[in-house]
Amino acid sequence: MKAFSDEERQQFLTDLHVGVLSVATSDSRPPASVPIWYDYVDGIIRITTGASSRKARLIREAGAVTLVVQREEPPYQYVTVEGTVVDTVDPTPRDVAETIAIRYLGDEGGRAFATSMEDTHSVLFLIRPDRWITADFSDDL
Repeated sequence: MKAFSDEERQQFLTDLHVGVLSVATSDSRPPASVPIWYDYVDGIIRITTGASSRKARLIREAGAVTLVVQREEPPYQYVTVEGTVVDTVDPTPRDVAETIAIRYLGDEGGRAFATSMEDTHSVLFLIRPDRWITADFSDDL
């Protein structure tokens, strides 16, 4: 196993992966962890979620999250990001919601998905990566 270089890490995060977002809870429950679409632009991770969701509330309260992005087939690779929420935009701008949806669903599907969500109140969180953990098992095969 080897760690990613900075360039490899940046590329891995811009590649298409579903992330797993974890955020601390304010009660005695373990951290909340959920799969999530994201994008990575200019060194900032952007996620959007329902404004009244438990996830949004916990992110607001904690002000920090962990995002794990992985390759699920060999060679296994992952990037774990511990980050600070540096901005919250409420509601999520339509162009950002559409950009993230297109990333996962393609142009036509992403635009249709964004249109179908227009009446849903969502919030955008901008996350600055503070710490990284990376692993690349390519050489272990």
